[in-house]
Amino acid sequence: MPNTIALKVLIVDDQNSVRQMTRLTLEEIGIRHIQEAENGRQAMEMATVQPVDLIISDFNMPEMDGLGLLRAVRGHPVTRKVPFILLTGRGDRELVVKAAQAGVNNYLVKPFTAEILRTKIEQVVGKLV
Repeated sequence: MPNTIALKVLIVDDQNSVRQMTRLTLEEIGIRHIQEAENGRQAMEMATVQPVDLIISDFNMPEMDGLGLLRAVRGHPVTRKVPFILLTGRGDRELVVKAAQAGVNNYLVKPFTAEILRTKIEQVVGKLV
């Protein structure tokens, strides 16, 4: 069981408002080590230099979208095993299938509550304490 306070999470979204909402929700469930990136390229640079325990990434972003980031994460030796939750504004079945084929651990449809986020995180990292 991961310690909620020790969990290191990287939020990836091009919209600052979504990053802030996600940060506040993570803080609400007790997560304190939170990094933010504006796009997939920035996120990969950060995740390969400073290891993280979980990546929560939006799908729609410029430069490198969430699916591209997921593929890059799975293809890199430092990040390949990092749990990955894809954040999307739509419950698009085709996207979910592509993400599953690329190795996503879970997905989350916006908007979401702290309870839903906690459940999705626990499904990929185990029960939080």
